[in-house]
Amino acid sequence: MKAIWNNTVIAESNETVVVENNHYFPADSIKKEFFKSTDTLTSCPWKGQAHYYSIIVDGKENTDAAWYYPEVSELAKGIKGRVAFWKGVTIEK
Repeated sequence: MKAIWNNTVIAESNETVVVENNHYFPADSIKKEFFKSTDTLTSCPWKGQAHYYSIIVDGKENTDAAWYYPEVSELAKGIKGRVAFWKGVTIEK
């Protein structure tokens, strides 16, 4: 699977985990040069507290377009250490 934004592959892995229709990529499969941590936090009742990255490609920024859970509940242990996307990031085979 590939995560693509602004015509650029920003993550690629054969081992994504799908939860609630989102592909969670292993953290080591993202191209870190395109990611910047933000201060945004949200909470999911069954997964835990999500942290966010903005994605920057060719000078364009997609704010809080990726998220991850540094700590997860027992129910969500399959996505610990993984990153998911939204806000126009497309997922393709």
